[in-house]
Amino acid sequence: MVVGMTSCNSKTNGNNTPTSPQGENFVLEKDRDQKLLIEINDNEPIPAAYLLGEWIEKLKGKRIALVGNQTSVVKTGDTVVSKEWDIRDKVRYAHLVDTLLAHGIEIKRVFAPEHGFRGTADAGASIKDGVDEQTGIPIISLYGKNKKPFKEQLEDVDIVLFDIQDVGTRFYTYISTLHYVMEACAEFDRKLILLDRPNPNGHYIDGPILEKKYQSFVGMHPVPVVHGMTIGEYAMMINGEKWLDKKLQADLEIIKCKKYTHATPYSVPIKPSPNLPNDQAINLYPSLCFFEGTEVSVGRGTEMQFQVYGSPSLAKYTDFAFTPTPNEGAKRPVFNGKKCFGVDLRTYKKLDHLELAFLVDAFAKAPSKQNFFNPFFTKLAGTTILQTQIEKGMSAQEIALTWEKGLEDYQKIRLNYLLYE
Repeated sequence: MVVGMTSCNSKTNGNNTPTSPQGENFVLEKDRDQKLLIEINDNEPIPAAYLLGEWIEKLKGKRIALVGNQTSVVKTGDTVVSKEWDIRDKVRYAHLVDTLLAHGIEIKRVFAPEHGFRGTADAGASIKDGVDEQTGIPIISLYGKNKKPFKEQLEDVDIVLFDIQDVGTRFYTYISTLHYVMEACAEFDRKLILLDRPNPNGHYIDGPILEKKYQSFVGMHPVPVVHGMTIGEYAMMINGEKWLDKKLQADLEIIKCKKYTHATPYSVPIKPSPNLPNDQAINLYPSLCFFEGTEVSVGRGTEMQFQVYGSPSLAKYTDFAFTPTPNEGAKRPVFNGKKCFGVDLRTYKKLDHLELAFLVDAFAKAPSKQNFFNPFFTKLAGTTILQTQIEKGMSAQEIALTWEKGLEDYQKIRLNYLLYE
């Protein structure tokens, strides 16, 4: 295994990135023909992408392929407004592609994961190849027929740069894309540099361990549902545990986050996918995503995605209701146009465990137990045992106890690859 770890802690990077007179809490960035001073909040975790001085020189004079999407951004002080920039609390973010081009980096192509390069496609929708309208750079889809870069797509590339915000959940497919990118880099002898980002669900591990016979694109590795690792740490685990085809190992370098621990709260600046619109949805996602394998809606087709759940069949149990209709990221939502009755979790407490009570309660109230689950549930769970346990009437607490041994064994493996406390 070839793994390099670069910590984002230095103040300078030779003569090209001078230290700001304001001190180490500032990063000096060159953007097009102007210099911008970017203030970094002392208490805020810093994704590696924000600190160009730590890694930009590695790309100079190299031909680059970027694996990224709408979350591949750099915090900037630029005041020019672009429709592709997102704003939260008056902070602006420039896309990494634009930033790299401004620094004279040669980008040969972009590889895009599920939801596409701009992050607007529906969950599960096949993504086609294309060209980025703003830059003219070719975009190759890694979600659809082809999930791994071809040899010819890497022949004119020296370095593959990976920068995508993950949410720390096994069935969130960005780590599956990571797997195949690592595999291609290992097969075709290309270096992979990964810009790490904090995990908003990195404060716990929980859930059943995936069984090998239930591997799919929504679960490729023998890890729990909530794995408690940054995407950089996860990449190291893929390499170290030799999970790639033929036990290959990628030439992998991780650029670390700064001021981050697994106990550090982190609010993602850009929604990681169309149906995770805010921090509450991201926190509830590991627990509510199981409903995607049932007859219950998780609010796709509303503005409350993964913050509510319900079904037309639960009308007698609650007054809360929502009606899904087509919107961005859900062109054909479950129960389109039908009133769904269920539970509103928009103000629910922050979870530090996988909350099965939602699923257990919904199954108990379902009028048709036989039709409650569909085959996709087993792929999400990574095992048939969870469905059987729920059908037998086991409580959420009883089910969680059966995960303890698997989680203990996984934790021993996980500790070998942690980059942060």
